[in-house]
Amino acid sequence: MQIRVYYEDTDAGGIVYHTRYINFCERARSEIFFNNGMLPTGGEKSGFVVRKINADFLGSAKLGDLLEVKSRLVELKRSSTTLRQEVWLGEEKLFAMTILLVYMDHGKISRIPKHFLELFELL
Repeated sequence: MQIRVYYEDTDAGGIVYHTRYINFCERARSEIFFNNGMLPTGGEKSGFVVRKINADFLGSAKLGDLLEVKSRLVELKRSSTTLRQEVWLGEEKLFAMTILLVYMDHGKISRIPKHFLELFELL
């Protein structure tokens, strides 16, 4: 998924705030669902929550840059999935994170619904 860096993403020097890379990855994860006609939730009281993030900040983007967010499946279990997401500027990797998502239903860890499992298997 391509993401343009806007003024709101940067500091006064035009450099992207470190937390915005996590936001960019969140948008890319949401687009995986949207592009397949789904919402990233299973209903009002169910959906994926972040359990753990391991992030590496490798470079800096600046105002106006066009970034590419790449996502791939690392592991898929009954109630959780681990994804690797990277933010690239051309051939330069700027950011990489591994994220563990857990599926919750009414406040309890639950099995990931079949349609979501099938979606993750496409990554």
